[in-house]
Amino acid sequence: MIAELVAELGPLWHERHQDKLASRPRKRAVGAGAKHRLVFVDRLLAALVHLRHGATHDVLACWFDVDRSIITRAIGEVRPLLAERGRTVSPGVRLRTLTEVVDHLGASGKTGIIDGTEIRVRRPAAGRKDRDKFISGKSKQNAVKTMVLTDADGRMLFCSPTRPGSCADPTHARQLGLVGLLANGPAMEILADAGYQGLGAQTGGRVITPPHRKFKQNAPDWYEEMHERQRKAHSSRRIRVEHGIAHLTRCF
Repeated sequence: MIAELVAELGPLWHERHQDKLASRPRKRAVGAGAKHRLVFVDRLLAALVHLRHGATHDVLACWFDVDRSIITRAIGEVRPLLAERGRTVSPGVRLRTLTEVVDHLGASGKTGIIDGTEIRVRRPAAGRKDRDKFISGKSKQNAVKTMVLTDADGRMLFCSPTRPGSCADPTHARQLGLVGLLANGPAMEILADAGYQGLGAQTGGRVITPPHRKFKQNAPDWYEEMHERQRKAHSSRRIRVEHGIAHLTRCF
């Protein structure tokens, strides 16, 4: 597996590195000067260990006997290559963008599940214009959020770029283009929690959220039982995305 990644990503990394060197005025020829202390294989390994096990840059720097800044730069270079490579979901099928994920679910007739998850972050520096936007309305803490889309088995298909914690889940989905893709795409079923209510009407019923409560008070017993049964049935189908998020959290 590592050998395949090296063979696939190594030439691309080298090409981008050379383009970066040639893109600015130079006093020496490209290739002159100090050499990399980390070859590409080591850079790839450092990035994979960091992403899979959450090892800090300081620990990796001690492991590879280099400065922390070298590890930080190496991970910053390799992560985009891994993201662009996409995810293999079956032989010959690799998904790289949200558009490809939606097309794949529509063509295969599989159910998708979406959910938003928050990650607590340090408070942005004083004076930053969008400082207050990072305060989550849910946790009341500084956070960033991302939208995760899995299949019915909880297998990760898409993880969005982060947004400030104050961004509502439906707004985030619209900004990512998911609503437009579903409204104009093939018929499919996307399960979501109550935080995405309203998207069903905007996507032609493709986004399915828990049933609305018809009675706010003095509800008949038969309605309470029916509503609870429907809510649990929806939750039991949607729980797989929580497993996918848990796996993502353990990895990162």
